[in-house]
Amino acid sequence: MKQAQTEGRPEMDRAALAEALRAYHRSLGTLDANVEEGLTRLAHPASRVIVTGQQAGALTGPAYSVHKGADAALLARRLNTEDAPVVAVYWVASQDHDAAEVASTSLLDFSEQLHRLTLDVPEGVPVGRVPWREEWTAQALALLDAFDAPAEHMAAVRARIERAMEAGGSYADVFARLIHGLLSPAGLIVLDPLHPALARLMAPTLARELDDPLASSAAIEDAAARLAAQGFTPQLRRPAGATNLFLEEDDGQRRLLRLDGQTFSTERREYTRDELLTLLSADPSRLTPAAGLRPVVQDALLPTLAFVVGPGEIAYGAQLRGVYKLHGLGQPLLWPRLSVTWLEPNVARLLRRLDATAAQVQADPEGVLGRALARERGAEAVTSERLAQIDAQLRAVMDDIAALDPTLVGAADRTRTRVTARVGRLQTQAVRALARQENDRSGQLSRLKAHLLPNGTPQEREMNFLTYLLKHGETPLELLLALEPGWQGEIEIP
Repeated sequence: MKQAQTEGRPEMDRAALAEALRAYHRSLGTLDANVEEGLTRLAHPASRVIVTGQQAGALTGPAYSVHKGADAALLARRLNTEDAPVVAVYWVASQDHDAAEVASTSLLDFSEQLHRLTLDVPEGVPVGRVPWREEWTAQALALLDAFDAPAEHMAAVRARIERAMEAGGSYADVFARLIHGLLSPAGLIVLDPLHPALARLMAPTLARELDDPLASSAAIEDAAARLAAQGFTPQLRRPAGATNLFLEEDDGQRRLLRLDGQTFSTERREYTRDELLTLLSADPSRLTPAAGLRPVVQDALLPTLAFVVGPGEIAYGAQLRGVYKLHGLGQPLLWPRLSVTWLEPNVARLLRRLDATAAQVQADPEGVLGRALARERGAEAVTSERLAQIDAQLRAVMDDIAALDPTLVGAADRTRTRVTARVGRLQTQAVRALARQENDRSGQLSRLKAHLLPNGTPQEREMNFLTYLLKHGETPLELLLALEPGWQGEIEIP
């Protein structure tokens, strides 16, 4: 690939971008006043975009999928001016074909029953090509029928879900409508890269990648080598011959393109560059970027000011500067997304009694509860202070022994270290046993885990945001949209 002559943000046809998004929202059934206002600002010649995105999870997926969109809207609101409008855009990862990552979600009701919705999404097919099925609607509504929550809040969420699903379309379309319904009033515009009008605008970037499709892989590997030399583990690797392009083939499966000499291939068949260019011209949505190219395609399409990302995306974003350079772009600011752990009233009260944070519970639930119970009982034997005293006493004894015979310094130090570590392990075992005993009596540990570590995963990465709307109405959404951009912490729901 010939490196572009200029770096930075090339001029783009914002009016064409706005019109393509208008066509997408018209087909999605979401072209409302909020979207029209956002598109008008986007069409401004000096407009910029705060972009985020996520896979199209069931019923919006884990809570951070909503948190990312809210953060983009909050940051755009903060930076927006009349002369240089800033618009928030949510990139729906409709090209993604990993069904296992989008087919399930978890919701916790007032009875503390964890409901798990799992849909049989076909593997290997982009979710933007998977038609929404009536049986999936029935499954989602059946979950709501079994969910213990106030009737008025249930009715409101049910209406949201039914509106999103009754309009049909693809699996990704339902996700997009739900995100739109939640965050469009805050100024967020959803974007599906598989929509024909938008895919057409991305075709020049993909065609440029085909000029030298291993150059971006080499840039990623160069960055990986530099990170490894500094003691870091690279998040992205590109094996020999692997491009950063996927091809959606005639059977509907999305497969990685490889290059050997002048011949492209998937595991199914071979292609020439001319064949791929012809396919790209006929239907640009069938050639899609891999993780190492997707942000570049995104930021060639959008006048991106900042990209709201999670921790994993920041890690691999560090390897993409060279890929941006190949396409004549400067990499935009990577903005760490806001992070919220939601504390329902009963959990907030319990955390106060335990004198603990949600993060501490997520790191060591048995230890937090056990230590709190030990404090209540005055059991000093399992405190960190007592362990420090034991270590200090051992140190004094071992120092005296070593003073009598300097050859014993190493053995004395090893003995102190082993004894202190063994006592520490016994303390840990004792407090965890205490926690399990209390859980058998009161269920406190199970409650903490259900709310803060559902299915053993930190809340934000597992629990569906709709959980909180079902139980507490619009209050959690209002609290979320009242935060500062990039906010990190725990929010108690009143």
